[in-house]
Amino acid sequence: MGAGPDPGSGRPLTLGTGPGWAQLATAVAAQVPPAEIETIYLFRPLKREGREWGTAVVTRRAEEGSRLRVYTARYMLILRGKERGRWKGDVEEVALSPAEVLAQVMQAAVDRTGDPEPPAIVERSIWYEG
Repeated sequence: MGAGPDPGSGRPLTLGTGPGWAQLATAVAAQVPPAEIETIYLFRPLKREGREWGTAVVTRRAEEGSRLRVYTARYMLILRGKERGRWKGDVEEVALSPAEVLAQVMQAAVDRTGDPEPPAIVERSIWYEG
């Protein structure tokens, strides 16, 4: 699944790769040990006016067993201009949810935003080794 062309080369980027996503992966790892990540959902990044915004939803198994701890991770990367390369991001734990409810919430988010593509479920290895 592509995330649009790489501005420098004209080649499509793989969703979840590139400088904005790499910094977001580092921010996520500071709060969620990569080995504990259960699922990563990536929304297609938005690019406008020399900026890129990306959103990921990351889950990990809760201590109680069948529920998932849900985190929303967002970033904004400046692609052009004097501040090119500046990155801002945050990671926030937002819910404790059964897995089947989370799938419904993810679909509702797509319906609400009108995005033609649902978030992609990607392997942990796209961001982390091992």
